[in-house]
Amino acid sequence: MSEFLGSIWWLIVAIGVLVTFHEFGHYWIARRSGVKVLRFSVGFGKPLWMRRGKDGTEYVIAAIPLGGYVKMLDEREFTVPPALQPQAFNRQPVWKRIAIVAAGPIANLILCVALFWAMFVVGRADYAPVVGHATGIAASAGLRQGDTILAVGDRQTPTWSEAVMALIPAALDHADTTVRVRTDSGSEATRELHLSDLPATFDERRAVEVMGLTPRYMLVPPLVGRVAPDTPAWGVLAEGDRITAIDGQPVTAWDDIGPRVQALGEHGGPAMIEVERKGDRLALEIAPARMKHAQTGQEYWGLGVAAAMPPEPAKDAVLRYGPIAAIPAAFRESVHQTQELFAMIGRAFTGRVSVQNTVAGPITIARAANMSAQNGAAWFLQMLAMLSLSLGILNLLPIPILDGGHLLYYLIELVKGSPVSERAMAAGQYVGLALIAGLMGLAFYNDIMNNLVR
Repeated sequence: MSEFLGSIWWLIVAIGVLVTFHEFGHYWIARRSGVKVLRFSVGFGKPLWMRRGKDGTEYVIAAIPLGGYVKMLDEREFTVPPALQPQAFNRQPVWKRIAIVAAGPIANLILCVALFWAMFVVGRADYAPVVGHATGIAASAGLRQGDTILAVGDRQTPTWSEAVMALIPAALDHADTTVRVRTDSGSEATRELHLSDLPATFDERRAVEVMGLTPRYMLVPPLVGRVAPDTPAWGVLAEGDRITAIDGQPVTAWDDIGPRVQALGEHGGPAMIEVERKGDRLALEIAPARMKHAQTGQEYWGLGVAAAMPPEPAKDAVLRYGPIAAIPAAFRESVHQTQELFAMIGRAFTGRVSVQNTVAGPITIARAANMSAQNGAAWFLQMLAMLSLSLGILNLLPIPILDGGHLLYYLIELVKGSPVSERAMAAGQYVGLALIAGLMGLAFYNDIMNNLVR
């Protein structure tokens, strides 16, 4: 399946699951509150499939899979026969209307916990949180190659993704944080990352890279892939050679070669380069030469070799709990992600993060859904959990036309003792439509800038 078709398919699956649970929350509470439900629809537009239940409810799957709705008997929409008026939504006590409206977002929050539980039980394959290279702020903090990150602040980091998700919020807040590590020797130590020293503005998507951390799994092995003719390496090194040392300095990754060669060039004269070739260890004499970067024109000391790009490394860590232990873990993760979601909203409003990287549109969501599905069931479950949480929180915001807006009307009704006037509700609907339209416009703009404009 192509990336385009895969993205569309997994977006439909994700929205279908989330919308079905959301609308089922409204439906379930409405039925138990004595309200007649006329239609339960997943999607909008022309029905592709319809079935009428014994209770008279129409169950529909519609052509446009970008939402859904539960249509209840309501005198504000059409004339209701006297015999059915007690089952009308508008005739229910305010506390029942509050319960019916709140049930949708609450269903999404419950689904979020269930999905996190399933993710933990299935087990999310990932990479071990081992440092490959540390420069800049990370190196100044004492982080070294081979360190295993055990915790960032008070959050445990059993995988590299967990470490990244803990480091990024601290980086966005420019907040110094502690990192607990296990060193190569097996001892545990605590490092202080001075993230307050980060630049005032930086690409939030590259936060971990900006602080100077590279994971072990991203390191390119020091394997020679190509030797350019008429360069110092021509006739000395061969394709497939593994460089193990330069001038007595060990080489463990391709990134080690550049600094070693620069130092060798500045020192002047030839030196020994140690390689493994077809099981043999060789020490070869070589002297770097001044070269010019093809794109930037910048001069540097070089050998004339290019790396052999390896296949994607196998994941070497799994985030997994047993079915019982996964229950509190799912609740903890849901609470943590809720806090982070509100914190991110706060950062966007205060300008500490770019709104372009905060509000995602359907293209971004579709690509994320496809990528997570390709990574495995647990990754897709995690993405669904995050989307369900976002949908639940978004719908609770006090914006007219959203569930939270209706809840606001009902709370006002509880205080003043009478329903909000039709005129006030109509005005609120216009305001809500404008806000949602603006949010959708921003989401589509971000999609275009982040995915289509390269």
